[in-house]
Amino acid sequence: MQSLHARYPFLAAAREAVEAAAVDLGEVVATEEAVTGRALERVESAITEGTVGEPHRRTRVELLSYPVARVLVSLVDEHVCTRKYASAEAATARERFTAEFETTTEFKSTQSERIELRDLLVEFDLASAVHEAETGYWVDVGAYLELAADQRGDRWRLVNRPLADGRVRIATDDLHVLLKQAIRHRVAEGLPFDVPDVIADELDAEVEQLREVLADLDLTREIDTVVPEMFPPCMQSLLDQVQKGEHLEHHSRFAIAAFLTSIGMTTDEIVDLFQVNPGFGEEATRYQVDHIRGDTSPTEYSTPACSTMMSYGDCVNKDDLCERISHPMGYYEQKLDDAEDDELVDWREENGGDDAGEEADA
Repeated sequence: MQSLHARYPFLAAAREAVEAAAVDLGEVVATEEAVTGRALERVESAITEGTVGEPHRRTRVELLSYPVARVLVSLVDEHVCTRKYASAEAATARERFTAEFETTTEFKSTQSERIELRDLLVEFDLASAVHEAETGYWVDVGAYLELAADQRGDRWRLVNRPLADGRVRIATDDLHVLLKQAIRHRVAEGLPFDVPDVIADELDAEVEQLREVLADLDLTREIDTVVPEMFPPCMQSLLDQVQKGEHLEHHSRFAIAAFLTSIGMTTDEIVDLFQVNPGFGEEATRYQVDHIRGDTSPTEYSTPACSTMMSYGDCVNKDDLCERISHPMGYYEQKLDDAEDDELVDWREENGGDDAGEEADA
């Protein structure tokens, strides 16, 4: 096991090194507390900080913490955990390889086990698709489209890039971003997977700790996109009831208002939605929404979890994704993640702020 493998545990050579050492993960999680502890730190730091934490001083511990971390992510089995973990591993790798690429030739000659750009291009089958230019690089269109698909912002759109002979012109930093995406895809590939009971039983405490961390966090990124057809079934149902003028219990009104607040809707937009509801009072509704938002209270309230929705009878029309998600915001976030850009038509832009119900019923 080499230090290079520990720094870049997603490499095929790192996996081969672990296999060559005949490592039994069941025995590792049962007897090697340092590995399990570092794996836990790896995932927890990914969730809370967006990195995988400081590497362990021992190469074996650092390298083996990677497969154990993947086991933990699989046992937690939450989309937001998987996404954050894969992104953190990729972000950490980018920091490392960028620093190594920039190391001077003289310094490299005295150091061993440093990764080169060519190594990563070969690792991800990009060697024949990336061509060095006088400044920056040319990347074959197919490879570019695959790796840039997850990037937000107009500058990543193909129409905004120099294009010639089936190749896209990019800067060096952009190539590093594309490599980071290739790493993220590699890390996320196969997650979550089934974990044998003999391993899972040893990690009950670590899994419970990670679930508590997830429960205590605002799990969603800053969402400011309202696409009702991608709402979880429970929220689609509540929104439909609101628009039909049906009476909602207090807990149901709270749930839908908290959800709409969490996805970026303003108080005015939510108040407009509730105007057709029986017993609507603008002042009372506005106060309740501002209270949930934290404008008129010391607490910013979050959307109730699926378990709470279920206890109040608001969990309805469950689909396959509901079986794997424990929070309505997690459901919505995964739907947004999985959608193509042209599917993400914000209801407010399409309807000018009116008739949300028509979009929800469509």
